[in-house]
Amino acid sequence: MDEKRLIDERIRNEALKSRVTTPEEAALLVNDGDVVGMSGFTGVGYPKAFPRALAARAENGDKVGITLLTGASTGEDLDGVLSRAGVIKRRYPYQSNKDLRDRINSGEIKYVDIHLSQLPIMVKRGIFGKVNLAVVEAAAITEEGNIVPTASVGAANTFVEYADKVVVEIAAAIPAEIEGIHDIYTSEKVPNTKPIPILAPGDRIGTTYIPCDPDKIAAIVFSDRVDGNVELKPADAEQQKIAEHLIDFLKKEVEAGRLTDPLPPLQSGVGGVANAVLSCLAASDFTDLTVYTEVMQDAVVDLINAGKVKTASATALTISPSRKKEVFDHIADFKDTLILRPQEISNSPEVVARLGVIAMNTAIEADLSGNVNSTHIGGTRMMNGLGGSGDFARNAGLTIFSTASTAKGGKLSCIVPVVSHVDHTEHDVDVIITEQGTADLRGLTAFERAELIIENCAHPDFKPELRAFLERAKSKTPMGHGIIAE
Repeated sequence: MDEKRLIDERIRNEALKSRVTTPEEAALLVNDGDVVGMSGFTGVGYPKAFPRALAARAENGDKVGITLLTGASTGEDLDGVLSRAGVIKRRYPYQSNKDLRDRINSGEIKYVDIHLSQLPIMVKRGIFGKVNLAVVEAAAITEEGNIVPTASVGAANTFVEYADKVVVEIAAAIPAEIEGIHDIYTSEKVPNTKPIPILAPGDRIGTTYIPCDPDKIAAIVFSDRVDGNVELKPADAEQQKIAEHLIDFLKKEVEAGRLTDPLPPLQSGVGGVANAVLSCLAASDFTDLTVYTEVMQDAVVDLINAGKVKTASATALTISPSRKKEVFDHIADFKDTLILRPQEISNSPEVVARLGVIAMNTAIEADLSGNVNSTHIGGTRMMNGLGGSGDFARNAGLTIFSTASTAKGGKLSCIVPVVSHVDHTEHDVDVIITEQGTADLRGLTAFERAELIIENCAHPDFKPELRAFLERAKSKTPMGHGIIAE
């Protein structure tokens, strides 16, 4: 890493060049008990050198415990090193690191799950206390001292605005040419909020940088470490079947006149099922697609390359390591199609409802009423968190949840009588899909929903038990409403 060259190329504000320092010196800005907001969203766009230096402080005996806020999950160089070093005392709002998760489930780290669209609003209202420091990964600093983000925006704009001080970590691994892909718009704090002027997924309403008072920038560091997001595996047979059922359902909805052609904007969650669904769309007859989502994965790039997507809007570009070179080497070719926004805009209930988004997310389990659990194993052990699924599920024009019908090698049913934890109620879930089939729950009574879910979505090995439960439930609730646990 040629730091001198990077200083000249990436820091365009001459006065700020004097604030370049080492990650170790910058880490001294953190005090025990601080609230620290760091950039990052689903494994991309997070600082890497600064957190490692902060962890080293703790490992060398300094007392430094923080409340950590991020947009969503980050990676090993942030959540991993800080959790193992004992730096994180409280964590909001979403995570996916194993070591962090283990400490959350043991009670060592206090964790609260939050709708991702609500995190910036809560920061503005002071729910977490004063943000003492914002640490933001950047591709560049403009002439005015504003910050150009990298592969995600998340809540970085809000952290910068509300923090006392800012540390900027320039990412040498991200091409400077990414500048221009972002659309930074920040809603004002209640009661001064105004309508978000997005009428179509491709509307640009903000700036290409995060506004920042240069006087707030206390330190600038450099890093050549890369994002630690993992490679997406090819879809397995179950995921492929789920994707095929979903595409078939969308086709029938268009034929019935309940969906338009071209389709309304698409939102898809993170992971193998989500990627498989979008990959199937690339091979389908659907054209002129648009994407309004929180995370863009590999399949969105495939859809763009196939000429199927004309606009894709999100808050993070979370592509596999093997695909990064392809995208970053040709980032200029994607700028007319890709837009990265703050999460309060990408996940905005107002915009999601206005656009009539088709929301497609995954579940850990679903029950016979149509309730969905997407966060907890056995009702008590946290996996990753709610993420943005609730933002979209509650407000979308069509809400679809998918899951394999079984888990643990077929030993457990993912279609259960009553979920162990409710993240999405029956009122927000329109359709449930497994590799077995599709259950359209709209307009159905409790028992009609249950019968359809068993028939179309449950694995044959578990249908007899589920039907027996339903018959007992019917005998206890003769009025036909409410399926209760035994």
